[in-house]
Amino acid sequence: MSADASTAGSLPLGGGGPVAAFFDLDRTLIRGSANYPLAIAAFRGGHVPWRDLVKDTVNAISFHRKGSTDAGSEALRERILRAVAGIRQSDIIHLTDAIVPGIVRKAIPASMTLLSDCKALGQDRIVVSASPIELVSRIAAALGLEGAVATRSELDGEGRYTGHLSGEFCYGAGKVVEIEKLAAERGYDLSRCAAYSDSVSDLPMMERVGEAVAVNPDRELREIAHERGWRVVEVGRKRH
Repeated sequence: MSADASTAGSLPLGGGGPVAAFFDLDRTLIRGSANYPLAIAAFRGGHVPWRDLVKDTVNAISFHRKGSTDAGSEALRERILRAVAGIRQSDIIHLTDAIVPGIVRKAIPASMTLLSDCKALGQDRIVVSASPIELVSRIAAALGLEGAVATRSELDGEGRYTGHLSGEFCYGAGKVVEIEKLAAERGYDLSRCAAYSDSVSDLPMMERVGEAVAVNPDRELREIAHERGWRVVEVGRKRH
């Protein structure tokens, strides 16, 4: 971890109400993607066809090497919505409960230190992810965090997924909409909050808060961070 990592969560807390630190999930808190284990579990449960699992495998490898893309995230959203249509939410929750321990084991140790630093400063630590809320909320709980913001799927009166979203797709500008909702509920002043991410796709969220921290940033985000004087934290890997 670079020397500046120890200054995580440096926003002042005095006199302004509760403060949050918003953390991207994939490649920021955990290695790889949380959606891939979910895709495997859904396939084994008979909810995802083999061809979609193959696509997710290829995407997971690409994501591990290069990070997310807008097109890939949109395609994943559509596959998830299509796959869960007609399925009870309780069935998906059962799948997520089974895979969360394995996902948490992929947590990047130095990123866990960033979370601890934020806790020591009294900041609420919120995971913000495009993945389903049923999964992300359980990951946040397993890590002992204060909340989660993620993609929500619409449910019918019987607790089955309709195949449509409820709210925003929690990606890109959609993350801003969702953290603004949470801020309104909890009283966060976003100008006093922080955002941590590895990807330029999270630029809207990072620009919305008072402090942006690039964690293992992709090339585009690294360039922006240097231009704007944002902190860059290297965790869990060697520099090249």
